[in-house]
Amino acid sequence: MHQHFDCVGLIGKPHHQGTSETLQALYAYLRSKGKRVLVEERVASELNVETPEVMDLVAIGEHADLAIVVGGDGNMLGAARVLSRFNIGVVGVNRGNLGFLTDIHPDNITTELDGIFAGDYATEQRFLLEVEVFRHGQLKSSNAAVNEAVLHHGKVAHMMEFEVHIDEQFVFSQRSDGLIVATPTGSTAYSLSGGGPIMTPNLDALSLVPMFPHTLSSRPIVVDANSVVRLVVSHDNSEALQVSCDGHVVLSVLPGDEIQLRKNPYTLRLIHPKSYNYFNVLRTKLGWGSKLY
Repeated sequence: MHQHFDCVGLIGKPHHQGTSETLQALYAYLRSKGKRVLVEERVASELNVETPEVMDLVAIGEHADLAIVVGGDGNMLGAARVLSRFNIGVVGVNRGNLGFLTDIHPDNITTELDGIFAGDYATEQRFLLEVEVFRHGQLKSSNAAVNEAVLHHGKVAHMMEFEVHIDEQFVFSQRSDGLIVATPTGSTAYSLSGGGPIMTPNLDALSLVPMFPHTLSSRPIVVDANSVVRLVVSHDNSEALQVSCDGHVVLSVLPGDEIQLRKNPYTLRLIHPKSYNYFNVLRTKLGWGSKLY
């Protein structure tokens, strides 16, 4: 049985005209449907609304049944890392570029949301990565990633040396610009640009994609998502490195550090309109050919 969404959080990209217009229209629409509306604090001042109920992302996750994220995939990723900790549905309205995660077009908001509020929607669970950096056996920093975690140099076009272990088994050592560890959600993001495989969202898998390896034999590998991936940074690296989570959160890494990547205990609950079709998204966003007959 589908959940009824009575309390809705509005989240958006600050200082963006298109996003502000869509949030304004959404607020009026939701109030006309009798919904309680919680407005994210970063965009509340941009709405022409008297005394809106303003909250931060954590409070929206605690109180709302549904969060509507207006913007691009970057805004969705930032919200998802927080909202995944709560039992809240998340739907995206695309005001960005590609929009793999924000699948409602601004021109179709009313029609698509009418269906969702009537219970005519699909639910999808997406897992996240938990990323931890250890130094001399002590946890130094950690964060979550929806798309990918990337081990890379702080400078452009600098090579590094590291080892990859999966479930305590040595896999390979490598000299390269870094490594992308991507979820199925992130397989159409940075990993795709690096030559990684597209993985359908229902797969319980991770892809490991080398970045400009110093050997022609290095290839992406897909492993079980329940594995623990351990990256051991060589002491021979002369400078500090970084691990980026979704390109937003940066964790510092020193020579000799270890990075452990595993499934995050929380999942992101995406809400899709009934019209949503993953392969149609791929055809549209990636310019694939349509049926010939």
